[in-house]
Amino acid sequence: MDLSGAPWRRERRPHASGMPAWSMPAGGDPGEPLPTALFEGIGPRWAWEGADGEGVRVCVLDSGVQAGHPLVGTVERAWQVVSAEGRAPRVEECEPLDSAGHGTACAGIIRSIAPRVSLSSLKVLGDGRAGSASALIAGLAFAIEEGFDVISMSLSTTRVEFRDRLGELCDRAYFRRTAVVAAAHNLPIESFPWNFASVISVASHAEPDGMRFYYNAAPPVEFRARGVRVPVASLGGGTVRNTGNSFAAPHMAGIAALVLSKHPWLTPFQLKSVLYHCAANVSIPDVSVRGEGGGEE
Repeated sequence: MDLSGAPWRRERRPHASGMPAWSMPAGGDPGEPLPTALFEGIGPRWAWEGADGEGVRVCVLDSGVQAGHPLVGTVERAWQVVSAEGRAPRVEECEPLDSAGHGTACAGIIRSIAPRVSLSSLKVLGDGRAGSASALIAGLAFAIEEGFDVISMSLSTTRVEFRDRLGELCDRAYFRRTAVVAAAHNLPIESFPWNFASVISVASHAEPDGMRFYYNAAPPVEFRARGVRVPVASLGGGTVRNTGNSFAAPHMAGIAALVLSKHPWLTPFQLKSVLYHCAANVSIPDVSVRGEGGGEE
């Protein structure tokens, strides 16, 4: 077989102007010829028809989540990473609050797709949208030990010295049946953990359907979901439109929760395979099938 033209062996496409890095150009993508089915019968209808996320535990690893926001609802549990000079970061329970709004926006997206998931919050970012890699590691390790079904991460670190530790944690999650869904960086730079094979990595497309996503045949990003001008929850109870891979990842986290709600026996490996089969550029079209909360704007 001649693999000289395989997508993953070509030069990486240039960063599309006006879009977050790694994302689908606003004018669309010519696409790659992909097999429509590796296993018969797996598609959106099989994967999530009738599902609403019930029974699935999702942790939003971010800036916190504002409980009671109309787009978020109940936050089951909330923790924060506390750091003190000279001491290792520790995780402690806290009120479900968010001083930056980023985590609340992501949580609202997940809830819109899978309205009956059990949502929890783990704050690893400070009052802005920045934090330390050590806090990220402490929070991710804690969430894995808590046994969440899905961990949604719209953040990453460029600190190379933390790569191995993050890789170990993501492998641990993978083998403990915790699906880590991670947003690609918005700039064409190397960061972690989104480019690990053990996570579900997500960048953006510009289409308005929150249930429509694409498989990317040229990694490191594997999937593209809605991430451009997305209406998201804002602090105080309102909404605002935001663009970024940060908002594509929770779309995939919500869809993953729908699939696990209907098929709780799936491992992360199997879940990723199911998502491949349900991608809009792979599946036999039955795009009318969506979860209880999913749909077009």
